[in-house]
Amino acid sequence: MHIIDTGHGVPIVMIPGIQGRWEYMRPAIEALEGSFRIITFALAGERKSRRRFDRARGLDNFVDQIDEILDQRGLTSAVICGVSFGGVVALRYAAERPERTKALLLVSTPGPDFHLRTRHRVYARLPGLYGPAYLAEMTGRVAAELERALPNTGQRLRFSWRQVRTFFRAPMSVTRMAERGELIQSTSREQDCARVTAPTLVVAGEASLDRIVPPEGTAAYVRLIAGAQIARIEDSGHLGYITRPAAFHGIVAAFLESIGLSSRGAPTSEHDAA
Repeated sequence: MHIIDTGHGVPIVMIPGIQGRWEYMRPAIEALEGSFRIITFALAGERKSRRRFDRARGLDNFVDQIDEILDQRGLTSAVICGVSFGGVVALRYAAERPERTKALLLVSTPGPDFHLRTRHRVYARLPGLYGPAYLAEMTGRVAAELERALPNTGQRLRFSWRQVRTFFRAPMSVTRMAERGELIQSTSREQDCARVTAPTLVVAGEASLDRIVPPEGTAAYVRLIAGAQIARIEDSGHLGYITRPAAFHGIVAAFLESIGLSSRGAPTSEHDAA
C-alpha cells in the first residue's frame, strides 16, 4: 500500500474525501506538515491503494486500512482527521478504535441526517452515464465559495489550475465515488457518535457558502459526540481546508494545543501554506 508520510511531530492520519485520493487535500497537507507528522493514503478500492474494497464490510474496509497504516508506521495511536466523506470514515474509526485515536477531526463532514438528493441517487445508480453531469454540477456549486475565499482573480486561477492538474494526475472514478455516496446513505452515524471517547473538533465553513454539505448538518456532531467542539473557517464553504489552508492549520493547531498535543510551528501566511 502506498503511504504518504511527511513532516514531524504529533502524527495526524488524514483520510481523503469522496474522490478517494489524498492529492485533493494537498494544500492542507502542505500547511500542516510544518507542524505535524502527516500520514495519508488512497482509500481502499483505488488502484493507488492496492487494497481491494469488500462491499460486505462497508466502512470497516477503511478501519482495517488505517490499522495497517498505523502498524506499518510503528504507531499505536494518532490524531484521526477525515475530510468530507473521509470524516464518515474517521468517525467509524474513532468509534471502533478508541485506544488508537488521540483526537478526532471531522472536516466538512456530511451530517448524521445527510441523504443523497434524488438526482444524486440517480447519478449513483448510473455513474458512467451521469458522472460528467455530477462533476459539472459540483464545479458550479463551489463557484461562490472560491470567489469569497480567493477574492483575487489570480488566486482563483492558480487554485483552479492546480485542481485541474490534480484531476489529471489523480483521476477520480465516478463509480467508486458513487459507491462511497451510497455508503454515506446507508451508515448510521448516530450510533458511532455515541461510542466516540476521543477529544473531537468539528470544522465547517459558512452556511451560505457550503453548497455541497450543509454546515448545520456537520454541526450536529457537536450535539451527538460528548465534549465535541466546533470551529468555522471564515470566508469558506466546503473547501476551506484547501482554499484557506493557513486558517485551517491555525484551527487544528489551536485545538490540539488545547488538549496537550502541541505543534512544532505555524505557517506565517496563506502564501506560505499554499
